[in-house]
Amino acid sequence: MCGANDWRLPTYVLVLVLSACGTDALLGPGAPQGIQGVVLIGPQCPVVSLDEPCPDLPYEVTIDVRVRGGDSVARVRSDADGMFRIGLNPGAYTLRPESGDPFPIATDQDVDVTAGEYSEVTVHFDTGIR
Repeated sequence: MCGANDWRLPTYVLVLVLSACGTDALLGPGAPQGIQGVVLIGPQCPVVSLDEPCPDLPYEVTIDVRVRGGDSVARVRSDADGMFRIGLNPGAYTLRPESGDPFPIATDQDVDVTAGEYSEVTVHFDTGIR
């Protein structure tokens, strides 16, 4: 995972605000806290060995950001490098990645945001390759 100084907000995030939500959880790009992470997809190969590794790849996808147990507050899209960042007020959130039908698929992920910090997450998508 990248360090705090590796985030370049203007190139790493596209946030689509859902204005009908009536919540103030979403903050602007200079927010002191929120969620940042990377989205990976794999496996890429049916067989992996030490001689022929087949690492997961970055994945560009939209993620619905929800107040845990509640409504959607925003949507964020990972970039071509799989990176995303969104400023949020402290609280409990659930990331709901847009999955395919049936693949690729990712499960919801609960994330807690603490004042003054960015919670780092890795969202894993399963390709279904076995």
